[in-house]
Amino acid sequence: MSEQIQFIVEKLNQEPFRKNYNLITFDSLESMQLLQLLNDVLGEIDPKHAVDIREELPEQTAKRMLSLLGILKYKPPGSISDLSAFRQGLVTGSKPIIHPVLHWLLQRTNELKKRAYLARFLVKLEVPAEFLQDDTVADINKQYEELMEAFKNLHKECEQLKTSGLSTAEIRRDISAMEEEKDQLIKRVERLKKRVETVQNHQRMLEIARQLRLEKEREESLAQQKQEQKNQLFHAEQRLQRAQLQLKEMHHAVVDSKPESLMKKLEEEINFNSYLVTEKIPRELESKKNSAYFLQKVVAEPAMSQSDLNVLEIKINEVNAQMNQLIEKRMMKYEPIDSKFSMYRQQASIISRKKEAKAEELQAAKEEMSSTEKQMLQKTSQAHELEGSEVLKGDEFKHYVNKLRSKNTFYKKKRLEIAEITAEYGILQRTEELLKQRHEAIQQQLQAIEDKKGISGYSYTQEELERVSAVKSEMDEMKGRTLDNMSEMVKKLNAMVAEKKASLAPVIKELRQLRQKCQELTQECDEKKIQYDSCAAGLESNRSTLEQEVKGLLEECVQEESNYRYINCMKRNLEVQLQRAKEEMKAYVSSDPQERRKAIREQYTRMILEQENLGKKLREKQKVVRESHGPNMKQIKMWQDFEQLMECKRECFLKQQNQTAIGQVIQEGGKDRLVL
Repeated sequence: MSEQIQFIVEKLNQEPFRKNYNLITFDSLESMQLLQLLNDVLGEIDPKHAVDIREELPEQTAKRMLSLLGILKYKPPGSISDLSAFRQGLVTGSKPIIHPVLHWLLQRTNELKKRAYLARFLVKLEVPAEFLQDDTVADINKQYEELMEAFKNLHKECEQLKTSGLSTAEIRRDISAMEEEKDQLIKRVERLKKRVETVQNHQRMLEIARQLRLEKEREESLAQQKQEQKNQLFHAEQRLQRAQLQLKEMHHAVVDSKPESLMKKLEEEINFNSYLVTEKIPRELESKKNSAYFLQKVVAEPAMSQSDLNVLEIKINEVNAQMNQLIEKRMMKYEPIDSKFSMYRQQASIISRKKEAKAEELQAAKEEMSSTEKQMLQKTSQAHELEGSEVLKGDEFKHYVNKLRSKNTFYKKKRLEIAEITAEYGILQRTEELLKQRHEAIQQQLQAIEDKKGISGYSYTQEELERVSAVKSEMDEMKGRTLDNMSEMVKKLNAMVAEKKASLAPVIKELRQLRQKCQELTQECDEKKIQYDSCAAGLESNRSTLEQEVKGLLEECVQEESNYRYINCMKRNLEVQLQRAKEEMKAYVSSDPQERRKAIREQYTRMILEQENLGKKLREKQKVVRESHGPNMKQIKMWQDFEQLMECKRECFLKQQNQTAIGQVIQEGGKDRLVL
């Protein structure tokens, strides 16, 4: 307690209070002075409370202080019975009540200033529901709530800016540096203008440069738009691939399964989802809400020290031990050992735990499957970008493997055939080489014989003539075949045209009849459409007028309903006031003195007399204080002199003790002797 009072005195002696108290003067303060001191501290936290408590009633002072302490979230120690004692002690200015409040306020003055400032704008005014029926009051209340939310956001931004580390000095330095850079840029621009003015057609060049800059900016914007469109196209392709994959999976599921299996699968999914919705998710949500509630409650609590935490842990352990004891007593009382229900309850709890575990495993497996599908889609898109082909899976992959196996066997057969052909080709190539060698030898012999006979070149000329005649005969045959083919084709075309004309003749006749019928139906459709448009326009105009009338009647109904509710509320208020006036008149006119005492007039008259008597007593007390002021001041002066005298004696005593440590003073015959 002494440390608490010492802390309060130190804080009150500092800025901005500067009370110049010590422990004795602070402890000697009366109840009114303590209340005024508490009011000064509250006024420093919230300037609205900087008033003189002598100018208001004690009830008003206590109510005002209690409201501010409630806003500041001060929690008096003790239970509910102690709260009434706290209020009474606050009204009377009791030291055991005021000192802890002062200690708590002076410990966290800056934090409480901020909380009091926010309370001016964030403490919501409660408007009765019957007043909110009025549109004007409801609109004003809505604007009030919107302004409150806007103030919250602005205050958060302000706090973030304060804690962002940007100081005013740094901002000023940045601004000065930017201004210097601006001056330098202006000077450079002026120098460049002077240089450019000497160049011919500088205005045209500047215009061209400006257009070039604009075109570059436009090019950058177009490139950015192109990139965005590419990204959108890529995302759309991915969505299309996912949709196609889902469609294929659904097709496979439908093809490979029966209606009974599909119904069974759907029932399992419905059961699992219903379990999640009705049991698992509400339980998790309730636990999250409870944890959030407890966390908010912990945040709303004032700062706790380690000793408070230790006390809470001890209490928690005690409560847990009591709970365990109660559970054991209940089990011994209601569930004997030979009871069969305990076994069933244990089995039910085990099954419920297993069910929860399996549900969590299934949920985790589904999440893993969805993540795996996402990865598969990403890999598929990457493979499609790299190779341009889709990745096979399932039955398609099996079909592809079987196809590859059949192709592999066919490839092996063809490879054997190629090997045989290659061997035969080698043999034929060798035979060709041998035949060429023999042909060259025979040609040389023939040429030698022709040279001997004097007819060199005869064999070559004969071969050329035979070749030309063979070519000519082939060309003649080709021309004949071509002419025959052309004549046959012309005949076929003529026959086909005749057949088509014969087959299309009845169709053309039917088409003419259908065209006439179509024209008639088109005319009839146009007439019906004109009639429909006119009828629809009339109905639309009637509908719009009816809607306007209905809207006006609804607004009038709402207005009349609000007026009715307002008049009803006013009527109730007037009835209550009239009832109170009747009761007051009845009590005032009654001959029974007990009833007359209950009247408000008698109560106020009695309170006025009490206040007048209290004022008389206070004036008498003031007179006594004024008369005794001079003697009291003299007594204070005497006490101060007495205190100085005692201090002087204490110093003399201390000096005497120091001298006795050196030697011994002996007084004899009015003389002092020092014996060492």
